[in-house]
Amino acid sequence: SNSNNNNSTFFIGCSESHNKQQQGQRRYFITTPEKKNTNYRPRVVIVGTGWAGNTLARRLDKKLYDVRLISPANHFLFTPLLPSTAVGTLEFRAIQEPVRTIPGLGEYYQAKARRIENGGVVCEDLFKRKEFSVKYDYLCIAAGNKTNTFGIPGVAELEGCCLFFLKHLYHARQIRNRVLECMERATNPQITDKERERLLSFIVVGGGPTSCEFTAELHDFLQSDVAKWYPDLIPQIRITLVEAGPGLLGSTFDHTLASYYLEELEKKNVTVRLGTAVVGIEDRPLKQGQSNNNEDGKEEKQHQQSSQQQQQNTTTKNTTKNTTNNDLNSYTVAKFADGTELPFGTMIWSAGLAPVKFIENSSNFLELSQKGKKIITDEYLRVKNKNGRIFAMGDCATIHTEDTVRTSPLPATASVAEQQALYLAECFNLYYKEFNIDDDNKENLPLPGKVVPSAIPYPSLHFMNSWCCTPSEKFVYINRGGLVSLGMLSGVADIYGVSKNKGLVANLAWKSAYLTKQLSYSNMLLIPMYWFKAYTLGRDISRF
Repeated sequence: SNSNNNNSTFFIGCSESHNKQQQGQRRYFITTPEKKNTNYRPRVVIVGTGWAGNTLARRLDKKLYDVRLISPANHFLFTPLLPSTAVGTLEFRAIQEPVRTIPGLGEYYQAKARRIENGGVVCEDLFKRKEFSVKYDYLCIAAGNKTNTFGIPGVAELEGCCLFFLKHLYHARQIRNRVLECMERATNPQITDKERERLLSFIVVGGGPTSCEFTAELHDFLQSDVAKWYPDLIPQIRITLVEAGPGLLGSTFDHTLASYYLEELEKKNVTVRLGTAVVGIEDRPLKQGQSNNNEDGKEEKQHQQSSQQQQQNTTTKNTTKNTTNNDLNSYTVAKFADGTELPFGTMIWSAGLAPVKFIENSSNFLELSQKGKKIITDEYLRVKNKNGRIFAMGDCATIHTEDTVRTSPLPATASVAEQQALYLAECFNLYYKEFNIDDDNKENLPLPGKVVPSAIPYPSLHFMNSWCCTPSEKFVYINRGGLVSLGMLSGVADIYGVSKNKGLVANLAWKSAYLTKQLSYSNMLLIPMYWFKAYTLGRDISRF
C-alpha cells in the first residue's frame, strides 16, 4: 500500500491480476495498476448515483469494464416521487434502490469525492473521514448539484431548523416531522394566537415542478388527513408558494398547462406570489410580554443532526447555525423584495442549483463554465483536453459546441441525465472497447460511431428508438415532455411536446409512467399499495 503522510491518502489500484490473487477480498490497495493481463478490463469510475450515474452503471457491459461507483448515498433516489414521501403519501424506502443491487458492479465506495489528482479521485470516507484515492482508466462525473441558497441571509443558518431543502430522502423525513411538530405545538393552549398562526404558516420557495408538486401534496395532506385529527386548526392554516419568475413550472412546460396549474392551486386556497423574491430570513426575538412556548426547531434540529450522522455523517453545522434557534423566545420571518414580510413555521426551499464541492475543488483540473460553474464538455460528453479519459453528464455539466455555447442549454432534468448516460453507455459498449487504454498510450480516444438517441425511456422498448430517431455520433437530446402531479387525482402532462393533457388523465399518465420506470418489482408493488392506502385510509400522522 501507499500512503500520504500529509492527508492519509490511500490509492486503490486497477490491477485485475492482483485482484485474482486476493480471493475473498474486495478492496486492493496498491500503488500502480498492472495492465499486462490480456483479460484486463478497463476501470470505469463513476462519481454519483443519481439518474446519470446509476443509469450508466447499470447499462455498462460488466464483461468489458470494471465499474466502480463513488457516492455518499448508497442508493438511487427516484426524485419525481420525493415530494410524495414528505407528507406520507409514499414511504421513503419505496422510492429508492440500493446501488449494490446493480448486477456485476465491481465496487461501491460510500464516500464523498473531493478532487481529482494523479489519475485518481480523492475521496473522503463517510464514516472515518479518512481520505483515499480511487484510480481510474475512464472517469465519468455525474455528481449532480446541491441546493442553491443564493447567499440570502438566514437560509444556510436556519436550514434544518425551520427551513428545509427538498433534494434527498432525509430532507423529506425532516419536512414530514416538522409539519407534524407544528400541528402538535399549535394545539398547545399556552401559546398565543399570533404564534399559532405563525406555526401554521407554510412557505414553499421556488416555482419548479418539485416545489409545485410538494405544495399540492401538502395541501392534500392538510385538508384530507390533518383535518380529521386537528379540525380546529384548519381555518388558520396558510400555504404560500413564492416564485421570483413570472410563472410556474419553468420554461419546459406549455404556457396553457402552467396557467392551469396556477389556477388549480389558487382554487385550493394556496397563495401564489409570482415575481416575488425572498431577500432574507430572520429569527427575531419576541417583544417583552409576549408568550411563546417555542422551542423552535430545537428538537427537529437534534433529529436532523442525528439523521445526517447516520446517513451521511456530515460535518457539524457552523456555530451560527448551532445557536440560531437556541433562544426559545423567537420567531421566524421571511422578507420579500417588495418590502413585505411573512412569519412562518416551516419553509421549503427548492429554488435553484449550485455546484457541489467536488466540482469547485477540481476547478484547476476541469474547465468550468462562467455561468453555473458547470463542467464544460464537447458534444460527445468528453471533458476537454483530457484525451477522452474523463466524461461529465447530468446537472453538473454543460455542452459546448465547437463554435459557441448552446443557445438553449439543456434543462437540469432527470430526462437529460438519463439520456446522456444511455448515450455514453452505448459509446462504451460498442466503440470504446476497442481502444488500448494502456498507460503508455497518450493518444486521444477515437470518436464513437453512430448511436441511436433514447426517445423511449423503457429498456424493453429501446429497440423502437431506431424507428423514430436518426443515429448520430454526437449526443442528441430528445424532449420527452414532462409530467407534474397536482395532488392525488390531477396533474398536467406534456408528452413529447405533442400531447398536452390536464386533470385526471394527466395524473394517470404521471402515475403509470413513473410506476413502470421503477427498477425493482418490490417498488412496483409497494408504490400502488401506498397510493391506495393514502386515498382510501389516509396518511399516517405519527411523528418519530
